[in-house]
Amino acid sequence: MSQPAPAAAAPPRTGWRLVLANLRQPKVLVMLLLGFSSGIPIYLVGNTLGFWMRENGVELSTIGFLSWVGLAYSLKFLWAPLVDKLDAPLVGRWLGRRRGWMLLSQLAVAAALLGMALVQPQEGQLRIGGMAVDQLAVFGLLALVVAFASATQVIVIDAWRIESADSDEQQGLLTSTSTLGYRGALLVTDALILILAAQAGWVLSYGLMALLMGVGIGATLMAREPTASGLAVTAQAGPLFSLRGLSDAVVGPFVAFFRQHGSWALLMLVTISLYRLPDFVLGPMANPFYSDLGIPKEAVGAVRGSVGLVATIAGIAAAGLGAVRFGFVPTLLAGAVLGPGSNLAFSYLALHGADTGVFTAVMVVDNFCGGFAGVALVGYMSSLTNIGYTATQYALLSSFYALAGKLLKGLSGVAVEQLEAGRGLMEAYAMFFLGTALIGIPGVVLCAVLVMRRPARAVAAPGAGGAT
Repeated sequence: MSQPAPAAAAPPRTGWRLVLANLRQPKVLVMLLLGFSSGIPIYLVGNTLGFWMRENGVELSTIGFLSWVGLAYSLKFLWAPLVDKLDAPLVGRWLGRRRGWMLLSQLAVAAALLGMALVQPQEGQLRIGGMAVDQLAVFGLLALVVAFASATQVIVIDAWRIESADSDEQQGLLTSTSTLGYRGALLVTDALILILAAQAGWVLSYGLMALLMGVGIGATLMAREPTASGLAVTAQAGPLFSLRGLSDAVVGPFVAFFRQHGSWALLMLVTISLYRLPDFVLGPMANPFYSDLGIPKEAVGAVRGSVGLVATIAGIAAAGLGAVRFGFVPTLLAGAVLGPGSNLAFSYLALHGADTGVFTAVMVVDNFCGGFAGVALVGYMSSLTNIGYTATQYALLSSFYALAGKLLKGLSGVAVEQLEAGRGLMEAYAMFFLGTALIGIPGVVLCAVLVMRRPARAVAAPGAGGAT
């Protein structure tokens, strides 16, 4: 059995001079902006969209089903080999492989978001070229385009981040910077947009989000193509559409991953797949819950954008310090406990009622736990990839991270509606949130197994972008 690279080894400590030198590098600013760009579309086809749909009278079951467009993020490993091995049409030769795909995906996201703003999620018929079509179906198709293009953007930005790092320390810095930009985008699309929508409406709000994709486009033009990307292109087994090239592009990343980590590879993938399951299943019902609870969307946005932001930053910082002091896997275990624990706070809110103080406390708990768990998981997954297969392997890991949750969350609306039979809606929500916390227990157990594994010696992952 081959010995896996020990994920529990703590990243090396760094001096302040090295940290400050890294902060001055242009790639850090680019990473911040790209992280922001990657975060913009996520909630616009997810949780925030649920608020808009619920206000338009769309049923909870329909909201849950439409959340399945997010499966694009979990299936992105299927086309990640193309991103790894082919230049983007039209712009690939000009910008390079990574930046070409970035630009193409960003333009597609912006165009589809603008389309969603114009169509709107409501029942009725829409006339296109003299033909009447279901308006919700067209809206859902545009949301699917956003999700697909956004997933492609995530593939290539993750690859750019891992390949651009010159050292383990810089990889940690780029990961934290990317997470900060990503979380900033979630603040905009999960909090500030609610305040804007209350004043100016959802159509203008989504149109503005389309314009904000210009931040990512600007960052793409500022960025430099990673040297590692060019080396990977040179080293590929052959033309993509040859038998050898197809085998290397599609099979190679998975063979390399399992060869590197041996019998532990499957346990790692299962752990990753269960890690944020409670958060994913709860997600589509959060904003409809606030709406049904009677909390105004501007109040939700104000709390998320103030104390929620502070709690998120605190969670990110705590996870970063935990990884430096204790290593990635112990930090992963802490996040696995915190994540489901925060879901219990939603159950209490449902039973307590629309109280501003309680709602604020719940948001603090949820944002701290989400920030902590997110950084812990991204750092761990980044440490497991090989240069040459960066996009595909990271897409595989991040797909496993989301696949089970994305499949189950489409049934979240049905679950609440079924639980409502014979009881009040708030009691049904409380039981649903409790159930989402309980399904996090297997993830905690598997993280504990990884923590107890103590390899005899530290083995650096060949070509890995970060510490293992």
